[in-house]
Amino acid sequence: MNRALHLSAITIALALIALPAAAQERRCGWLENPTPGNWWLTDRDGEWVLSTQGQDPVAGMDNVPDMTTRGWVATNGSYGYGCACLTMQTAPGRRVVRVLAAEPLPISRCRADRALPAPG
Repeated sequence: MNRALHLSAITIALALIALPAAAQERRCGWLENPTPGNWWLTDRDGEWVLSTQGQDPVAGMDNVPDMTTRGWVATNGSYGYGCACLTMQTAPGRRVVRVLAAEPLPISRCRADRALPAPG
């Protein structure tokens, strides 16, 4: 391997080491879908954006099942909010990298959690 190629390989390896690793987390709270293409989860730590209209959704949004099966509150046609737990890969700054799994919960669970802000 020539010297320039070797230095490039070392530089790339060091850059990859410096990247923050995605952490896997299970987060529970209000899963909101107020309008087409807009999805986020609000838990006790804040808002986790999953999809914004006009942008590509985070990877794994196809892992989110039909959330209307356990207490979905329609606020705009079929759009609205519910209670859910999502297992996600996250990065610093409350950035969602990938949705690994999602589970709808009874809405009463989120309503009873005083640490959650009201949806909407």
